Amino acid sequence: MIPAPAPPGGRGREGDMDRLDSDRMFVAVMEAGSFTGGAERLGTSSGQASKLVSRLEAHLGVRLLNRTTRALSPTEAGQAYYDRVRVLLDELDSLDLAIRNDSGAPRGRLRLTAPLTFGGLELAPALNDFAARFQEIELDVSFSDRIVNLVDEGFDLAVRIGRPEDSSLVSRRLCGSRLVVVAAPAYLAERGAPRTPGDLAAHDCIIDTNFRDPGRWPFGRGAEARAVPVTGRIRYSNAEACLQAAKAGLGIACVPSFVAGAALRSARVERVLQAHEVEPFGVHALYPHSRHLAGKVRALVDFLAERYRGTPSWEAGW
Repeated sequence: MIPAPAPPGGRGREGDMDRLDSDRMFVAVMEAGSFTGGAERLGTSSGQASKLVSRLEAHLGVRLLNRTTRALSPTEAGQAYYDRVRVLLDELDSLDLAIRNDSGAPRGRLRLTAPLTFGGLELAPALNDFAARFQEIELDVSFSDRIVNLVDEGFDLAVRIGRPEDSSLVSRRLCGSRLVVVAAPAYLAERGAPRTPGDLAAHDCIIDTNFRDPGRWPFGRGAEARAVPVTGRIRYSNAEACLQAAKAGLGIACVPSFVAGAALRSARVERVLQAHEVEPFGVHALYPHSRHLAGKVRALVDFLAERYRGTPSWEAGW
């Protein structure tokens, strides 16, 4: 029979903390694949790692690891114990952090990932205001268009644009944004404004190669949704660069509204094909499921939700 992992708590002189140390070491050794690797993770020696795991095996009365000169492998009981105690330790850590945060101002290091362009244009100013308000929180932010695995790469939170696809994460919608098609007044005066998406075939289109399908722009909603082929001699892997080319009168660009907002307000570009735009998309905060959400994460999500509540600032005034 496989022993159920008990809550951290020892028997006799070993004590609660010794049992907890043994459980943590066993998990570290399992995940590292060796006593040396597990010891490095927890900042101790391989001899101490072996001692703690052996003590845990003696306490449970079963062998958890098969040891050879070349490798370690879990026994059936060891794998079952790992699967269950890993969850308990995660819950304990989350609870510990939540209690610490709830007892005072949110604190600690908060790792965040966000898209490059949105991060630089819109998120960074908000994060600066957040950092000024919550001075016990250390921000570690990665602006990148790469979709990271939050759990595997140690991130607390992600800000992502579009429909969330990872059902393993909690998603909170912060605000909306949209794709807009824009061109400089001088370009439109010379070439004329397209009246339908099909008219783009006769225009110089500035291609954002970050699009999933750069050579086809999406238009319409519901049953009328379609992708229209576009061509052009300028291709950039950056929406801001595409907007700059459009402002220079070099063609028509399709960019997110948070990129085009300031240029639309100043009339440097004009919006075209407005009646054919796709459904607005969402800007979301995503974080791993946890029964006890860390105070630092809750603080940032609430701050951003309040910051972006209502019509986003980049869509005001045009």
